[in-house]
This record gives sequence, structure tokens and C-alpha cells, in this order.
Amino acid sequence: MDTLDTLRTRKKAATRQSLHEAALRLAMEHGLDGVTVEDIADAVGVSRRTFSNYFANKEDAILHADRERTGLLVSLVEGRPPGEKPWQALRAACRELYRAHPVPDREWVAQLRLLRRHPSLLARQAGDQFALERDLIAVLLARGHGLDQELARLTAATFLATLRTGNVLWLEGPEEQPLPELVDRLLGRVQLR
Repeated sequence: MDTLDTLRTRKKAATRQSLHEAALRLAMEHGLDGVTVEDIADAVGVSRRTFSNYFANKEDAILHADRERTGLLVSLVEGRPPGEKPWQALRAACRELYRAHPVPDREWVAQLRLLRRHPSLLARQAGDQFALERDLIAVLLARGHGLDQELARLTAATFLATLRTGNVLWLEGPEEQPLPELVDRLLGRVQLR
């Protein structure tokens, strides 16, 4: 029975990933408004109902990989050694995340950023960022180290702002340094306990 459940789980994950990739590819080719849920389902060879079993709408399908990465980041922070200070735990988790998920090329990321400026994606992205910040605050508070709510919030917000700054510098500047190294360097410049 475990083998059957494992096979089912892998098949569901593969279908979810295929729908995400199709949604992203079609939206980048035709613009978000030029793509329907039916187009995405057809591209993968599944029904509209199957699509709805995985995602509420095309925006959720497009943002799936981001949500997976943020969930992994939170898990990596949770799994850091208990004695590690909060900022060091965040920084080390970020390094692990980049090792686990290599950074795509700049052109692809730049196209993706343009796509994500679409109004229907912006609201969802903002909600996802608030959720990530909330989850990181909870993990930091659970880790202890004398952090109160205010300092945990400041630490999580500063961490996320540093990640965003690194991404922008890497994408928009002549920065030759690989993104993971640039982000780590920026995280190293922040003085938090």
C-alpha cells in the first residue's frame, strides 16, 4: 500500500509541476491575458477539472514554484541547528536553498519579472510575501534566542528585503557575481544578532 501511495504522490507532483510549467510558458509566450485555464490543461493533456484539482486559477499555477521555494526556505530555517543565532540560521538556509534550486539564466528571470507585473499576479505575490514573513517570524520565535515579536518581525522583514535587493541588483545591474554569492554577500553586510 505504501508503494501505491508513493506512486500516486509522485504522479500528482508531476502533474502539478507540468501544469505550472505549461502555465508559465504559455503566459510568457502570449501574455497572462492571452492564456486560459483550458489552454493550460490542453497543453498538459488533462481536463479542466483535473486542473482545478491542483490550482484555483492560472495565477496560482504560475506562482506554484515560488510557493514551493518559500515553503522549502521556511523548512530549511526550521531545520537549522538550535544553537545557531537567528540571522546566521536565515543566511545558512538561504545558501541551502540556492544549492537545492539553482538559479535560472538572467533572460528567463527578466521575462518572468515582466510577466509578474501583471495586476492579477501582484496581489497574490504580495499576499505570498506577507505569508512568508509571517511564517519566518513564527519559526524565529520558536527558535528562541531572546527574540521578542518585534525583533523577530524586524529580522524577517530585513532578511526578505535583502533577498529582494540582491535579486534586483543581479537582474538590473552589470553585476557579474552569481546571484547566490551576491545575496550571501548582502546578507553578510547586515548587522543583526
